Amino acid sequence: MQTKQYLKELKRLDTCINQKLQEKAALYTSTIGAARTDKDRVQTSGNGDTMPELIQRIIDLEAEIDKEIGSFADQKHTIINQIQALKNKTYVSLLCKRYVEFKRLEEIAVEMNYTYPYVRKMHGYALTEFQRVHEDAIAAYEAALEERRNTKEHSDML
Repeated sequence: MQTKQYLKELKRLDTCINQKLQEKAALYTSTIGAARTDKDRVQTSGNGDTMPELIQRIIDLEAEIDKEIGSFADQKHTIINQIQALKNKTYVSLLCKRYVEFKRLEEIAVEMNYTYPYVRKMHGYALTEFQRVHEDAIAAYEAALEERRNTKEHSDML
């Protein structure tokens, strides 16, 4: 079901941002470590980077992170508005908790005072309704995914 994949795009973007933040922290730590070593020697990291190269990598990574955070914020705003466009408030609440707050269905069931099987069933109905209301946006997302796959396959062949 592409609707689920479309809504899970926020989680994917969030994960990518967090991974890059961890990478930046590791680079920063290696930069600090290199700065604390013998000041008379040429500073290098384990892979031979000099201090200026490490700093440039951190700067480049920060630019990537900023760009992805902007993309995440835009996508989050779009998805929240799309979810809120649904008429059934239970669907709105359930989908926001699941795809914006990244909560598991078990957690949502407890918060909403419903049984887990009922929440699973309502989740299916909510996804169906979201698909019906936003089929154009989902189709555009699928086309963009296909384009990315084709571009990646093309670049992998080169």
